[in-house]
Amino acid sequence: IKILVLAAHPDDEVLGMGGLLKKLSKSGHEIKVVFLATGIMARRSDDYNNSTKYSISDKLMSDIKEKVIVVPFGLEKTVTYGGGTRNGPKEIIKASHQVELYDEELHCEPYKKIGIRTLKPFKIHRNINKALKKVSEINEEILNKKIFPLTLGGEHSITPGCIVPFAKKFKNLCLLHFDAHADLRESYNGEKFSHASAIKRCLDYKNVSVISFGIRNISKSEVSYLKKNSSKINIFWAKDKKKWNLNKFKKLIKNKIVYLTFDVDALDSSIMPATGTPEPGGLLWDETLDILKIAFKNSKIVGADMNELSPIKGFNSYNFLVAKLVYKILSYKFLYK
Repeated sequence: IKILVLAAHPDDEVLGMGGLLKKLSKSGHEIKVVFLATGIMARRSDDYNNSTKYSISDKLMSDIKEKVIVVPFGLEKTVTYGGGTRNGPKEIIKASHQVELYDEELHCEPYKKIGIRTLKPFKIHRNINKALKKVSEINEEILNKKIFPLTLGGEHSITPGCIVPFAKKFKNLCLLHFDAHADLRESYNGEKFSHASAIKRCLDYKNVSVISFGIRNISKSEVSYLKKNSSKINIFWAKDKKKWNLNKFKKLIKNKIVYLTFDVDALDSSIMPATGTPEPGGLLWDETLDILKIAFKNSKIVGADMNELSPIKGFNSYNFLVAKLVYKILSYKFLYK
């Protein structure tokens, strides 16, 4: 049986269709659901099944021609203030269908030149260690296929899992880290894989260094760690952004292998209040793009994650901003010279 669905966003509600597909599936029929979707993260047709298990190497994914795989991974286990990051991936993907496909800066429709596949949602383990192992395995499979993985969180605690295959593959890996917070705590509320310890866990790998932008919230213990590890950590403090020397940044990142991790609270709270821990004094849109362009032009960025969007009901502009930022990141990766 082949069912044609015209939808802007092929999410779980569409897949439900009043239980019709589940009933047909259980009846033994082989079902093919073809989505006619628009938007930069519209995925190609997938066979419908009632399983929450995930494997990128099954027959449906063996013919991937796209250069990018978007992984929705709404992990929310250690948030300490505002919640809702588990809904981030769904709302980013939904908003992406409203992003204009033509890029006036690059003079083209980037998605046509790139090819973007978005994986369907799958179950995320309740245990944070098992969840991080899962996202690590997913990224490893994508990386082995020489495809660019972009993970949508979820909270920032996903990043130590995301980078595992990159830290194993490359002799040296530089994190380009956008955030309001240093995330260098050894643990927070007794959890060493807390979102507040994300970058510290990444730096547990001896071959990983970090360049951070937008930091304006740091604890005393983190300052102590920073001073002891200054050779591995470079911070462009938000308080100094009027004096930032981006030529210094260009030299720091030149010819490096880079993994990009972007916590949306790096953005000023005036344009991004939809996050668990918003902070004033952050980055604005054009400032962010200027930094990204330097990075993409002067280094090799091999993977990325976007995290900490906590959607606010009725305020779709924040979801849209993140969706457009994701599109810009992918466009710069493949088309900005």
